[in-house]
Amino acid sequence: MNRIAYNTSLQTPRVTVVIPTLGNDATLWECVSSLMAQTITDIEVVIVDNSGRGAVTRSRPQNANVNILEMPANIGFGGAVNAGFAKSNSPFLATINDDAMASPTWLENLLIAMESDPRIGSCASAVLLMGTNSLDSAGMLMAADGSSKQRGNGQPHSTFAKSEMVLMASGSASFFRREMIEQTGGFDEDFFLYCEDSDLGLRAQWAGWTCAYVPQALVTHRYSQSSGKASPLKAYLVERNRLRLIVKNFPLLELFIAPFAAVLRYYWHVRDLAIGTGKASQFRQCGNSSLYLIWLVVKAHLALFPALPNLIKKRAKVRRSAKLSTSQFRALLHGHSISLRQVAEQ
Repeated sequence: MNRIAYNTSLQTPRVTVVIPTLGNDATLWECVSSLMAQTITDIEVVIVDNSGRGAVTRSRPQNANVNILEMPANIGFGGAVNAGFAKSNSPFLATINDDAMASPTWLENLLIAMESDPRIGSCASAVLLMGTNSLDSAGMLMAADGSSKQRGNGQPHSTFAKSEMVLMASGSASFFRREMIEQTGGFDEDFFLYCEDSDLGLRAQWAGWTCAYVPQALVTHRYSQSSGKASPLKAYLVERNRLRLIVKNFPLLELFIAPFAAVLRYYWHVRDLAIGTGKASQFRQCGNSSLYLIWLVVKAHLALFPALPNLIKKRAKVRRSAKLSTSQFRALLHGHSISLRQVAEQ
């Protein structure tokens, strides 16, 4: 049975922030400290402990005013966030990675943006790479094969200083309207890890919600600290979930094009391996073989077939509730796209 310890001083906070975690190191409590220093005080913080062994409770500092939800096993990022949201009645919901730190006005700026337009269902933060003024993400972009990548990755924050609508928010630091989460069903827990934020973002767009990028909502992030920048687990899950995402969300024409686009991306990966650059090269530099990477790609495609019946049902549900036409959704994809070469290089 799940155990939760709640702070009862706030009956219905305005914002609930959920932090999924597997660990109990200092970075988690640094993240919590940054949330305790927010200019908006009507918030609650829920740590969802996916360790299955109560690690967070044992390491909790005495002055940490947080709620802890202990899961019996690792249920993944989406499952953990959904569990945290389900324990809350707040009208606004946020997620932040356990290896990130929020600026004091993070939630205040997100809330101002969200309340400016009832059509906004989510907000993307300006996520900076820890110790730099370079962006990890300013929202997310989508490639023709369904690969999602961080908008503005590696570029100066000043280059993305304008508030504007984007396709979707990165789960590392995102903000949601509860109404949107309840309407769309929240994160797809079958993804387990990676691409679930992109999947939710696309489903929200289909349902007629928009996503605002808020450059004043600053977060610093230690990118991929938990799973590694180019680990086998990440390589497999990203490829597996990319396929699930396109089956659920892509219009038929884009779904037909996606396999050919993927072949082009694979070409850029092979080229990058030959010259020692890009994500595929990082995978090999971490001590993994190129043949192992090929096997992970094959394995990801094989995993699609048993999942297809359920994915087709989910696709039908997305289309039944759609407020956008296919042409409108297609325009969104094309207007917030990233090249396949850039995907291979990031």
